[in-house]
Amino acid sequence: MPYVKTRDGTDLYVKDWGSGRPVVLTHGWPLNADSWDPQAMALAEAGFRAIAYDRRGFGRSGQPWSGYDYDTLADDLADVMAATGADGDATIVGFSMGGGEVARYMSRHGGKGVIAAGLISSVVPYMLQTDDNPDGVPDSTFGQMRDGIKKDRAAFFRDTFTPGFYGVGYISHPVSDDILDWSTSLALQAGLKPTLACLDAFAYTDFRPDLAAFKVPTLIVHGTGDKTVPIDASGRAAAKGIAGSQLVEYDGAPHGLNVTESDRLTQDLLTFLGR
Repeated sequence: MPYVKTRDGTDLYVKDWGSGRPVVLTHGWPLNADSWDPQAMALAEAGFRAIAYDRRGFGRSGQPWSGYDYDTLADDLADVMAATGADGDATIVGFSMGGGEVARYMSRHGGKGVIAAGLISSVVPYMLQTDDNPDGVPDSTFGQMRDGIKKDRAAFFRDTFTPGFYGVGYISHPVSDDILDWSTSLALQAGLKPTLACLDAFAYTDFRPDLAAFKVPTLIVHGTGDKTVPIDASGRAAAKGIAGSQLVEYDGAPHGLNVTESDRLTQDLLTFLGR
């Protein structure tokens, strides 16, 4: 089943590996399901069923003009779960922007069929800096991102992955140039409209009201060196708002810890799933 058709007729590309208890993985912006491959492979080899899909507008999925709000994206997650039969005893795990789908699914769909959740370098609960969210990201930063994408999307993403996303600097170089090239190629598979619309979605959606809907064990993993999604406004705030959640901080790790700390993240996920 390489494709699932959503309730509004959008085709979503789905990777379904292994068998056993399902773990549904939602990817970050501006990547696609391939960014979950190391963890998905390890999950399948450990006896789980790993399901990862390309968000609408990204990767190999359809690129409709609309539907990039989190209500629709959460419905897409629900449709993938239903079509693959992963709507019972499932764990849903979101990286970065994908954490928003997890949070909105828990509130909008009542956490149907979910027995555990994971938020990895997630944008939840609120990215935007406001008077009541002083640790968030200034609105001007999102404006600069928008302008950079419109001016030269390829250059913007190559630059984005270099210093902030993977923590690459003059001294630190935790990933290869090949990883930077690969990440950029994934980002450029998305359409311009979905790229910009999803930027607005994760920048301006307030998930704080969704936190109370988490009624299952929840693993939160975040790097203390994350300059893309600052930990105080995200991982630590989510941990305070989700009762009984487990926060694991990776000291000094950047946003893209699914790559820079791949083995550690995989082991933490497997430990959590086998709790």
